[in-house]
Amino acid sequence: MPYSHILYEADDAGIALVTVNRPEKRNALSGAVVGELKDAFERIAADPRLRGAILTGAGEKAFVAGADINELAVLTPVEARAYALRGQDVFRRIETLGKPTVAAVNGHALGGGLELAMACSVRFAAENAQFGQPEVKLGIIPGYGGTQRLPRLVGRGRALQLLLSGDPVDADAAEALRIGLVNAVVPQAELPGYSRAWLLKALANAPLALGLALEAVDVGLDAGLEQGLRFEASAFGVCAASEDCREGTRAFLEKRRPAFAGK
Repeated sequence: MPYSHILYEADDAGIALVTVNRPEKRNALSGAVVGELKDAFERIAADPRLRGAILTGAGEKAFVAGADINELAVLTPVEARAYALRGQDVFRRIETLGKPTVAAVNGHALGGGLELAMACSVRFAAENAQFGQPEVKLGIIPGYGGTQRLPRLVGRGRALQLLLSGDPVDADAAEALRIGLVNAVVPQAELPGYSRAWLLKALANAPLALGLALEAVDVGLDAGLEQGLRFEASAFGVCAASEDCREGTRAFLEKRRPAFAGK
């Protein structure tokens, strides 16, 4: 489908770059943006040449500054529930892509923007980035997964502090790093290169192992420790029987770089 609200490109290294492109609206998440994100990440999932993705926002002020309030203000209860379920489905698709995803947070990530960033595998932030779930200030709660992913990342107490006050994370992006909401903070100009370098480093590893590691973490968080451990053992068995395992162990013993085939 043609995109009007996001930019999409893929390079020869197997990395897709998805940019929410509504800088005049601080990259707010309208229904149209969510629909285009759904299509983009389905393309990434279906294309074996693409092994990872970077998600960011246009400009230097906002990653995604929240939902489109003009749309939210006119929803009926039934429409609002469907609105939330649709966004949850798209963000869950990103979260369970089976390929590493990086949120390159280049500015404000508030409300739905923070929820979108939390659906990615890792989050790298520019120094000017700001994070928060301010929905209670509008008389609503997060609807795209914020009440579920935030406590998983920063703990119940810290999550409730942010969710119930509606205030942003104190100070600057360094505080978001301290509480575990982001993985690294870098200068604005270095964010694209840093995000790409980290993803390339991850993608140098065995594709099958990357996908199963992502899935194992997801299973454990959803189903609990016992089922997570059982899945881990099964996934370990699959990896141990793979061509990539044989190549990786040979390369280690021969003191050379492995050439993984994803098999």
